[in-house]
Amino acid sequence: MKIESQDRTVDELLNTAYFKVPRFQRPYSWERAEVEDFWNDTIADADGEYFIGSIVLFSHSQGILGIVDGQQRLTTITMLLCALRDAFAREQLDGLARGIHRLIERPDINNNNQFVLQTETSYPYLQQVIQSFPEQDDNIEAGDEEKRLEQAFNLLKDSIASSIDGIRSNRSLSEKKQATAVRKNLIAIRDRILGLKTIMVALASEDDAYVIFETLNTRGRDLTVSDLVRTHITRLLPQANRNVDRAKDRFNAVVSDFEASREELSVNSFLHHYWLSKYEYTTEKKLYRALKRAIKTKVDATAFLSAFEKDAVLYRHIHEPGARPWKNEERTVRDSLAALMLFRVRQQLPFVLAVLREYCAGNLTLRNARRALIAVENFHFIFTAVTSQRSSGGISFMYALHARQLDAAKSQTAKVKEINALISKLRAKLPPYEEFEANFREILASERYTKRKALVSYILLRMSRDLGHLDLEKSSATLEHLANQGGAKRSLSDEEVAEIGNIVIVDEKLNDKLGKKNFAQKLAILKASSVWLDDFLKKQTSWDAKKIRERSNALAKLAFEHVWRL
Repeated sequence: MKIESQDRTVDELLNTAYFKVPRFQRPYSWERAEVEDFWNDTIADADGEYFIGSIVLFSHSQGILGIVDGQQRLTTITMLLCALRDAFAREQLDGLARGIHRLIERPDINNNNQFVLQTETSYPYLQQVIQSFPEQDDNIEAGDEEKRLEQAFNLLKDSIASSIDGIRSNRSLSEKKQATAVRKNLIAIRDRILGLKTIMVALASEDDAYVIFETLNTRGRDLTVSDLVRTHITRLLPQANRNVDRAKDRFNAVVSDFEASREELSVNSFLHHYWLSKYEYTTEKKLYRALKRAIKTKVDATAFLSAFEKDAVLYRHIHEPGARPWKNEERTVRDSLAALMLFRVRQQLPFVLAVLREYCAGNLTLRNARRALIAVENFHFIFTAVTSQRSSGGISFMYALHARQLDAAKSQTAKVKEINALISKLRAKLPPYEEFEANFREILASERYTKRKALVSYILLRMSRDLGHLDLEKSSATLEHLANQGGAKRSLSDEEVAEIGNIVIVDEKLNDKLGKKNFAQKLAILKASSVWLDDFLKKQTSWDAKKIRERSNALAKLAFEHVWRL
């Protein structure tokens, strides 16, 4: 590997060549604080020469250098020069504006104008709104990827404008002297930018660039696992045409789909859970190294990218079940996925992903897929949602192990055997009933206790479905308190009113009919309706704190021994 380094100022660097952000780089990622720090360090608080670090480049094509390290700094410097150019133009200093624009856009050897900094992912926002002079189109909206560019550029423009406003506000200067002072100030900012010191490190080839890129960033905090994986995959799947980069586009399409979700989906977490569902167990921190050892050839990368795309769709459906058009017979699968998201658990994701993958591929029947997912749902309802057991790494390892074995099993019989093995292990990890009952009756929901309202709705809806065979739509279901929540003469405490034993679930129409009636009146209406009622409640003729507690315990027994039984 041949490496050459030379001291350069920014002025010398930008006059050296054109610079291209290569396909393995991520989009612009500096936040407001980092841009402010750069402005303060290099301009506002600058004192003498300032070193901005090394810029690592490689020979991309004739006259164009690819950026390995320094993309964020070069992009910010380019935007700062664009903001300064526009400030010169507003002050009617057209010569100075066009002089600085030469470092932003200039003719190549064929006399065709090219931007000095070239990038693909932010097209056309960076090129037309920021780099072009005059601006070509001010109606282009910044997409998700360009929001940080827009924020950074506006911040740099505001910083320059503030320095000009400081001069304009000096009433002791005549208008002519103010104009002269503004000109000197803008030139001083320009000279500080162009005088910034760097070390230009030049590499001979793009292959060397990949090696250096990984070396610089694998252990750093800037790049994520997904950045590194994308780099590795695109390296193994080179472009067939320099204007078409299908591998990078396909990877980025998954990222865009996740960003479009209403859930907080992480590509890094998906990669980890996908890996655990098919490959040997590893932590997210060590994932990239494990993947790099396993994915070595173009064939490996092609297969990985295809599986990555397909499973990304399933992963979004796991987190956002409403994003998938489920068949009527698949509704219990949808409900199990929604329940697991309600419980806020993540250890099961590799196994759930593996189950859905096998089901969608036709390797598992709906009955077996449903049985696997309901078992996971039932376990985490008892283990996580109700009793809040501390989860060890052993559960994560267990799920990953059975996910891999499910994936590797060659027949449906073998796959069902893996599901049975997992269910047996889950059953063995359940807490005792006494602990479940004690925690179950502490689940509260009312106008005052709102935190677990969704959980109470889930419990009563599931009981209604499994015991009453009534599939009440979640969107129209409301909680009805048998002892009313309000009332000056109420003898029950807030906690007693909010206890699950005091609650039934009904639709909105029935809820309006029940209103603020007393217990006897409500029970008569409920019995006459099609709503599911437990046997304990049906037998009551009066209602107090003791009866509420007894019903809570009766519901707990039904839940543990029947509805959520593994």
